[in-house]
Amino acid sequence: MSEWPEGRNDSGDDRYGRGSAQAQPEGARRMPHVQRRQQGPVPPQQRPQRPVPPPARPGQPPAYGVPPQQAPSHDTYGGYDSGYNTGQVYGRPQSTPSGPGGPGSPGGPGGPQGPGGPGRRPAGPAPDWRKRIKIGSIVLVTALLATTIGTYFWADSKVRREVDLSKVIERPKEGDCTTYLVVGSDSREGLSDEDKKKLHTGSAEGKRTDSMMILAACSSGNTMISLPRDSDVEIPSFVGSESGKKYPGTGKHTKLNAAYADDGPELLVRTVEHNTGLRIDHYAEIGFAGFANIVDALGGVDMNIEKGFKDEKSGADFKAGEQTLNGSQALAFVRTRYAFAESDLARTKNQQKFLSTLANQAATPGTILNPFKLYPVLGAGLDTLIVDKDMSLWDLADMFFAMKGISGGEGVSMNMPIAGERGGNLLWDKAKVQQLVKQIQNDEKVTVTSN
Repeated sequence: MSEWPEGRNDSGDDRYGRGSAQAQPEGARRMPHVQRRQQGPVPPQQRPQRPVPPPARPGQPPAYGVPPQQAPSHDTYGGYDSGYNTGQVYGRPQSTPSGPGGPGSPGGPGGPQGPGGPGRRPAGPAPDWRKRIKIGSIVLVTALLATTIGTYFWADSKVRREVDLSKVIERPKEGDCTTYLVVGSDSREGLSDEDKKKLHTGSAEGKRTDSMMILAACSSGNTMISLPRDSDVEIPSFVGSESGKKYPGTGKHTKLNAAYADDGPELLVRTVEHNTGLRIDHYAEIGFAGFANIVDALGGVDMNIEKGFKDEKSGADFKAGEQTLNGSQALAFVRTRYAFAESDLARTKNQQKFLSTLANQAATPGTILNPFKLYPVLGAGLDTLIVDKDMSLWDLADMFFAMKGISGGEGVSMNMPIAGERGGNLLWDKAKVQQLVKQIQNDEKVTVTSN
């Protein structure tokens, strides 16, 4: 009995797919549109015959699905339109003899990965993430480097290098540490009448030293030594900073701040070196306006005032406890002397405490990495900062971070050791001063104390 429906023989019918007798059937081609003709049925003898697929071998899955057929341009079969259009064949993909890239092959037209595949696009090359990360890193480093270089030259152009230490004569030998003479002057430069009133600076002409400190940056530890402006010192021989004329020493003793008033920074350095025996490598000076502006640019400085005090001359009015000082309050804090029994000695302690706290808060990532804070702080400080001609920005940074280290407990802050008083002038303890200077020159840990 035949296995085909009535009217069919064992040879198969191209309209009902049973597979191809060929080992590799041809790939599917799109059937062009064919208009049906109204004719009678075609006798079975006139229909094209197709061999029956061989039975499946043991262990081999049977063939299934209808492979795509190549149709003639007009499927009439002797004048009769069969109406059979192959289209897309569903089932397991099968290979064709058309070869790589040919119709029906993977990646060829009509293949499962080709343009005619079901919803597939040609695969592009995978992104090279290593290359992208490398390029991105190079761009980032280049931008940071350009910004850093630009900032350096901008800041360097604002520094006022006005002090010529080459005019200082008869200098002591160089030591192992880098020493800075840090001076706060009472210069009113850049202050309006309203600012002077607000900051309680008065309207005196010229400028005088309001504070003086030696900062020794050593590998054994940093040391900050306040020099009371009422210190009794000898004015040595010196060369005038403006005239170039040499003035012989007369053995005259006076207060330390008088040296600055007589001939400025050069004579002050000469006097400090002569009376201590310690060589000063760099000089840095800042006035009232710059000091207050730096504090305001930082958004204030947090201080813990142990005991409240009030002073009408400086405008100070503080209560004990934690508080944030703005520019005018900070200036009053470091200038107050008459509210304390120790007068200038108490003031120098407050100055050291405030400067180290200021440096510690300024040298934070929130300031250094934030251009909206860094540039105002640098601009405020550099506009009024006066340094020696050999001071680089690196030297300035070293000085700044040496101050910061002292507030972090990595150094010593002290007053110059005092042995007594004469005529209102404070006498230094010469033995302790010599020992202190020797330790700094040899980069030894400082063990000398103020008491």
